[in-house]
Amino acid sequence: IFRDLTLTSDLCLFSLTGSKYSSVIQLYKGDPLVLLPCKFHTFDLANPTVVWSRSDLSPPTVHQHQLQGDELKDQNQRYSGRTSMKTDALETGDLSLNLTNLQLSDSATYTCSIIVFGLGHHRVREVQLQVKEPFPSWATALLVLLVLLMVSGGLLFHFRHYFMSGECLLLHYP
Repeated sequence: IFRDLTLTSDLCLFSLTGSKYSSVIQLYKGDPLVLLPCKFHTFDLANPTVVWSRSDLSPPTVHQHQLQGDELKDQNQRYSGRTSMKTDALETGDLSLNLTNLQLSDSATYTCSIIVFGLGHHRVREVQLQVKEPFPSWATALLVLLVLLMVSGGLLFHFRHYFMSGECLLLHYP
C-alpha cells in the first residue's frame, strides 16, 4: 500500500524506506504557540494512529492521536497539557502538532509518524524546532543608552565651535 507513494508538493513523502521532508522552525522561549507541520493522506488507511515523538526522550512520545481522539497515556511528562492536534486530523490528513508555552528544552527534532496495525510504524516527516532565549531587556536598555551617548557626543562635537567661540551666554561681572 505504501511503497513509493509520492504525494503532492505540500504533502509529506511516504515510502517503506522512510523518505521524508525536513524543516527548521526558529522561535523564542515564552512564545505562546508553534505549529509543527505534517500532512499526509490517511483516508485509505484502516485505523491509523499518528505519533509525534522525540528520539532523545524517554518515553519518546510527545503526542499520540487516533481516530477516537488523543491517546496521551504514554506521553512524556514534559509535554503534559502543552500539545494538541485537530480533532479531525486523521480525516483531513492535517497531522500538524500545536505546542504551547515554548521552553528552551523543546529544542529538538520532532518526528511525525503513522502507525497502521499490520503494516507497522512509518516515519512521515521530521521537523527541527529551535527555541532561543529572547534578547534580554537589560541588553536592550544598554543598547539604547549607548545610542543616546553617541548622539549626544555627536551633537556636542558638531556644535563645539558654538560653545568655544564665546557666542554662548557667559556671565560677566564688571
